[in-house]
Amino acid sequence: MARAFAEDAAFVPYLVAGDPSAEATVEYVEALVEGGADAVELGLPFSEPIAEGATIQEGIVRALEGGMTPERYFELVERIDVDAPIAAMTYYNLILQHGSRSEGPPSVEPFVARAAEAGVEGVIVPDLPVDEADPLRAACDEYGLDLVFIVAPTTTDERLAAALERVSGYLYVQARLGTTGAREETSDRTAESLARLEDHDRELGVPTAVGFGVSAGEHARRVTAAGADGVIVGSALVDVVAEGVERGRPTAAVADELREYAAEFKRGAVAGAGDGKAGAPDGNGETGAPDRDGETGAPDGDARQDGPEPRLRTGGGTDGGP
Repeated sequence: MARAFAEDAAFVPYLVAGDPSAEATVEYVEALVEGGADAVELGLPFSEPIAEGATIQEGIVRALEGGMTPERYFELVERIDVDAPIAAMTYYNLILQHGSRSEGPPSVEPFVARAAEAGVEGVIVPDLPVDEADPLRAACDEYGLDLVFIVAPTTTDERLAAALERVSGYLYVQARLGTTGAREETSDRTAESLARLEDHDRELGVPTAVGFGVSAGEHARRVTAAGADGVIVGSALVDVVAEGVERGRPTAAVADELREYAAEFKRGAVAGAGDGKAGAPDGNGETGAPDRDGETGAPDGDARQDGPEPRLRTGGGTDGGP
């Protein structure tokens, strides 16, 4: 997964596999990569997604109602033709269920082996405590997959150190507390979380990507200007898919919009990395991008990179979002 961060600041989108269909997901992932995505987090739907806000929960419901299963997920991944790594994001119960047998305890190995066979390069498990992750870590090592951990502003120093000992690919930095969901503003705890990681600089051998609440190119700029190596965006993109379903839009039209969003987020991430190298960002989001009224030099919170305006839903979680 680390190859996604090799050239410049990375844009990592998240989509729910099978939302609204496997065929659409393949087209959407390919469009995102064409637009500039460097890696893709592809969610394997689970019926009890405790880390997700309303937007992604609704996408998961659509995918499950459409018949998405772990095996159909892997078949979907095999059909995706992109030169970008894919990380499977799911919950631990599904991983164990995939390896359950009539005799003996459940094993994580069958899931990891099938994921590797399908072309998955990384695994993210939001509900797996780091101190219980060694069996999955060992299986990922055996089959050549990265295991990405999520760290939050409230992660203790002890757990952070444990995660840094086990993580590979990249470290998912949760920008704010709560569940997933697009937000109009990024969290002021992003810089705090990244600065905290600097105290573990010798242990941190992987790139950092910030998620939860990023919904515009300007947000991506601020995140990478604060020192992140990449930005993760989920709910804002799942919103685009949801609107396509509600309005009965053709898959190709939704894919075109996702491609434009990818270009916006990628531009923002790269611009922020440049700001970070040149010095501190201006703090007002004045990138010369048009705001909602089409004027340049917009005040903080209204500035946007060129591209479509995010569709924000007020019900998307309590305080966050990929």
